[in-house]
Amino acid sequence: MELLDNPVRRYAWGSRTVIAGLRGREVPSPHPEAELWLGAHPGDPSYLLGPDGQRRSLLDEITRDPDGRLGENSARRWDQRLPFLFKVLAADEPLSLQAHPDMAGAAAGFARENAQGIALDDAHRSYKDPNHKPELVVALTEFHALTGFREPAVTVELLRELNVPQLAAHVELLAGQPDQHGLRALFSTWITLPQAVLDKLVPAVQEGCVALLRRAGADGQSGTASGVGRFRAEVRTVLDLSERYPGDAGVLAALLLNRVTLAPGEALFQDAGLLHAYLSGACIELMANSDNVLRGGLTPKHVDVPELLRVLRFEAGPAPRVTGVTDGPITRYDTATEEFRLWRLDWANGNAGDMVSLPASGPRIALCTVGSVKVAAGSGHSLTLRRGDSVWLDAKDVEVKAASVDGQAQLFVATDGLSRP
Repeated sequence: MELLDNPVRRYAWGSRTVIAGLRGREVPSPHPEAELWLGAHPGDPSYLLGPDGQRRSLLDEITRDPDGRLGENSARRWDQRLPFLFKVLAADEPLSLQAHPDMAGAAAGFARENAQGIALDDAHRSYKDPNHKPELVVALTEFHALTGFREPAVTVELLRELNVPQLAAHVELLAGQPDQHGLRALFSTWITLPQAVLDKLVPAVQEGCVALLRRAGADGQSGTASGVGRFRAEVRTVLDLSERYPGDAGVLAALLLNRVTLAPGEALFQDAGLLHAYLSGACIELMANSDNVLRGGLTPKHVDVPELLRVLRFEAGPAPRVTGVTDGPITRYDTATEEFRLWRLDWANGNAGDMVSLPASGPRIALCTVGSVKVAAGSGHSLTLRRGDSVWLDAKDVEVKAASVDGQAQLFVATDGLSRP
């Protein structure tokens, strides 16, 4: 059981307050801070902190002693690698429109780009590793996202409410084939439009959004059955994206996706091939240990439309929410992914001080997000985590328990998916 020192990724869309505040540093931070990485990804591993202040790469330590660090079963199953990457994500601006490959697609894409001689740090590379990247997000604050294709019939309603003449043929395309084939045809058309066409079509959509809001009245009061009452969040999101990314095909794609708002503790699961874009807010993000992102727009970074179209799934349906299973102070977020599982432990004033057992086996990372938590192993060794502190637990750290130090507290624990209840 050892404290962790974790790297911060600085991207333009990040927050100057969330991660800095979590770590007890000066707010606002000098630069936007987008992601706090906890794990052993080769691109940016965490470091173990010894009692003498010595820092040792978690990646190097796992490579040196995979059985001791991961446990024999996990080391064998995951080819001596930590299978998950644990993050805090903080977005003040929208992230790119993106999807992730499945395992076979990631392996093939990685090998193909290697054979082409594209360097791993090349900005035009799409595959950074041979792994898939399913991901679970749990909101820490109100969290906004676009995720998965909305039911086509509902999208047709939205597009008709916008009443944009330049979209008329596109609307009828989807209305005539309101299924995954119609979605594929419409999305593929929009995402490959020439820039000259987008430079006219996106402003026309902007005008349709403004007109729809104006029809509802300046005070925004309207019945929920009306177009603007039903689609207010979608329309405002499209307006925001079109102002940030004028002439971007991703603005049109946003019209096809479920618009979701998560309250703290609510969760989404993004499986392979699911189109999504995170808009704003802070969350815990747990994923397979990968950095493979296929982008389709809403970003100055590399966009790979052909590869995105190859991996996308066009099945429509509701947003992929995950309902946590709660038992006393423990909430567990289950997915079908083997690489990871997430647990949330909450202490309120009524149960402060109660000892709670952590997942019993395998590699684990625990992060304190509220208050202070004492973590104790059966060996008698204990550590106190303040807000923003994290700890690495080896497979040999058994009978680990945690308790709030003083009143309200919260602890997230990431494990591999082999740790089943």
